Amino acid sequence: MQARIEKLKDLLAQVPPGFLVDSAWLGRNGIADRLLHHYEQAGWLERIVRGLYRRPASTGEARGAHDTWQTALISAQRIMSYDIHLGGMSALSFHGHAHYLSLGGMDVVAVYGTCPYWLAKMPLDVRWVLRTRALFGDSREGIVEAPSALPGWPITVSSPERALLEALNELPRHDSFEAVDAVFDSLTTLRPRRLMELLKACRSIKVRRLFFVFADRHDHDWLKHLDRAAVDLGSGPRALVKDGKLHARYEIYVPPAFAGRGEGNQHGT
Repeated sequence: MQARIEKLKDLLAQVPPGFLVDSAWLGRNGIADRLLHHYEQAGWLERIVRGLYRRPASTGEARGAHDTWQTALISAQRIMSYDIHLGGMSALSFHGHAHYLSLGGMDVVAVYGTCPYWLAKMPLDVRWVLRTRALFGDSREGIVEAPSALPGWPITVSSPERALLEALNELPRHDSFEAVDAVFDSLTTLRPRRLMELLKACRSIKVRRLFFVFADRHDHDWLKHLDRAAVDLGSGPRALVKDGKLHARYEIYVPPAFAGRGEGNQHGT
């Protein structure tokens, strides 16, 4: 037993106080499930939810100081090596373009990739939204490392360009046109080269068309540097919004306010 205790102590030396590890990570590092209760009793681990543990905070540090979504996500990314990233409107908020709240007024944290089951079960005052990376397939274009609120621990997050396309993919079921429109207005410094790579990698005709609907509406300086002809917008009208209006240029049904002045005809879908 003493040898197992020493092994756990050596292992936890890699984990800062307040950070998280799960039973899968512990198992890969030689710590058997049957011993975890003993380690809890001894105070070396704190159980958060089934299969998830925290290294106890340092002496004198306020309990709960690390109970944040950034600690949870960075622990999953940096310590447990889950291939996930912060994306969509949550990433845009992280980059300073919005404070993203759900309709219920709770902060939303959108995570993309193969997420651990425990992430959405954590007792934090946020709403976790878990998404696959199907929108871009195998492309990792626009997934970047950025400084977080935890010094020395960067977070893996979508760049504003990728996050924007991920946010557009949430329309109209999970986000509102008005919320995306307000964020789009602030996106004055997007990088055309990265946008082009992402638009080519994007697998959704809907998202590509919506991007240009909003881009034309706001007409930021970067728009003139995009090669529209290189972006496949498909063919034929696309129904998106019930009782929407057909955008004449991009042939997608959107709320009337976003169809462009004098464009399209009222149409129910």
